[in-house]
Amino acid sequence: MQIGEVAARTELSLRTIRHYEETGLVVPSARSQGGFRLYTEQDVDRLMVIRRMKPLGFTLDQMRDLLDATDRLDGGEPTPDEREALLQRVRGYEQDAAEQVAKLRVQLARAEEFARTLRERVERNEDVTR
Repeated sequence: MQIGEVAARTELSLRTIRHYEETGLVVPSARSQGGFRLYTEQDVDRLMVIRRMKPLGFTLDQMRDLLDATDRLDGGEPTPDEREALLQRVRGYEQDAAEQVAKLRVQLARAEEFARTLRERVERNEDVTR
């Protein structure tokens, strides 16, 4: 598929996808005769991993490291020791993600509380003017 379809499916901008290509996080699987980038489902899956990591504050280097670990787990035949080391890396990212999710839940609860207090203030003042 071409970059436009990938952008629509991943909800990432063309610019963002190109940036991830420039940084080596995702590389189009092929190019058309006209030079257009062509992507596979596997490329889309990679972009979705990146998209999910971004709001949790992971850096590009961390994204690259996780993708390397998962690529090696999924695509190769690591030795038992290598497999355990790769799994440890992935577990570390899983734990970091869970911690970030917990922090975001606290922030969301505070934001909802703030919005509720503003709504209540508006409603009280609307009642006074009626």
